[in-house]
Amino acid sequence: MKILLINPIGSNWIEGAEDHTLVAIRMAPIGLLSIAAYLLRAGHEVRIYDCRSALNNINRAEIITYIKTFKPEIVGFTAVTSSFLNAYALCEAIKCQMPQIKIVFGGVHVSALRRKILEEFSAIDFVVTGEGEQAIADLASGVLPQTIQGLVFRVGPTIHENNLRTDLCQLDTLPFPAYHLLKDFPKNFPGALFNYPRSPVATIVSSRGCVYQCSYCDRSVYRQSFRFNSAEYLYAQMHFLKKDFGVKHIFFYDDLFTLNRERILKFCQLLQNKPLGMTFNCAAHVGHLDAELLKLLKSAGCWMVSVGIESGAPEILARHKTKVDFTAMKSVVEKIQKAGLRAKGLFIMGLPGETEETIAITANFIKKLNLDDMNMTKFTPFPGSPIYQNIRAEGIFNEKWNLMNCLNFVFIPKEIASKTRLDNLYNQCIRQFYTGRNWMRKFGLLTLKSPHSMQRLIKNLPTFLKIKSNFKPQRIKNYAHTTS
Repeated sequence: MKILLINPIGSNWIEGAEDHTLVAIRMAPIGLLSIAAYLLRAGHEVRIYDCRSALNNINRAEIITYIKTFKPEIVGFTAVTSSFLNAYALCEAIKCQMPQIKIVFGGVHVSALRRKILEEFSAIDFVVTGEGEQAIADLASGVLPQTIQGLVFRVGPTIHENNLRTDLCQLDTLPFPAYHLLKDFPKNFPGALFNYPRSPVATIVSSRGCVYQCSYCDRSVYRQSFRFNSAEYLYAQMHFLKKDFGVKHIFFYDDLFTLNRERILKFCQLLQNKPLGMTFNCAAHVGHLDAELLKLLKSAGCWMVSVGIESGAPEILARHKTKVDFTAMKSVVEKIQKAGLRAKGLFIMGLPGETEETIAITANFIKKLNLDDMNMTKFTPFPGSPIYQNIRAEGIFNEKWNLMNCLNFVFIPKEIASKTRLDNLYNQCIRQFYTGRNWMRKFGLLTLKSPHSMQRLIKNLPTFLKIKSNFKPQRIKNYAHTTS
């Protein structure tokens, strides 16, 4: 069977500003690539249309022409909240001209809303909730929809909703994602600036699920199960990426890369015994890092460790993040750096209960941490997160899906005067870090450690200056005094 998988363009921009995100970072759609590889192994003819790889050249008519030429029997879309409406507009255009094509949607957004998607969006035939490989493979093989776990589908005017999938993939039995289906991979998929020492880079997701349940996290796809690839599988995948694509650096996009200590110890030992000459980054929960493990990660080629800190205000963390020892935050960052690794802090601004005081406390905390890098997202109440159910009691929620990309404040806590005020506080916090003495002191050396990033910065300097203008300084009463 011919199957086309589409990664929609979405709306990865700040409201009112031009989208420059693809210049800053472009990630391969790993979920689609995994499904594509699974279908290819089953004998189907599969192609991927990655709208995110050519933002400035997207033309819906060209996509329709491509589909008419390929003649797929199934078109599958992956969708996060901010990309869903764009994906659906394309879906409607396909159905209008080629009604015989079966349209399948998967991903976190539809997994959270399930039958509501089919009730409100009539051009969609099937919704795959949860893990997607086996469900779409069953559909392509002609298995009766009524027997496919996790499937929501139509029979005439009636919507049927099957039970959640319990027959989950054994991750080590999966083929490696079909990276070769992406045009100009890995050249067209650069990592975030100064987050890697050498290019080209690639992304690996080596686990599924999370044992924690933070208030802001959408776990609709994998829920609270936690499964992971073995150390041997990871080593083989890295070797494959180096051998077939010349990849030199890996981004492990796992929430809990170090949760299973035995796996990581074995993985590091494999890289020590048979070095691949590659580096990698990973993210870890603060409770699953220690000096011995960090030393092993460094010896295996780890370059940077990201830690989900979220807030510098203990009361915000206590309410929203599970099993975090706030007092350990600074010592963990120090241990990461002492091991010779770069430490990146991940933060969220605007959670329910946030006040100007807690924002000031977080800004001060960031300054004291002396991080090597940081990322701060704007809190977004996604439909599958625990906080979503009662979010309107916590403040003002502007539920516009195309703006729900963590780059826009769609929620304003009751204690914050306005969206403008919250944006101003956010901008000042970002500028405080990237114009501060700590970052400026480290930046010169970083340009030598990540020469490819420096080349990209120079090549795209006008665009990066436009991005910088999004964080232009604005005078904010009392804030500068509070955080000094």
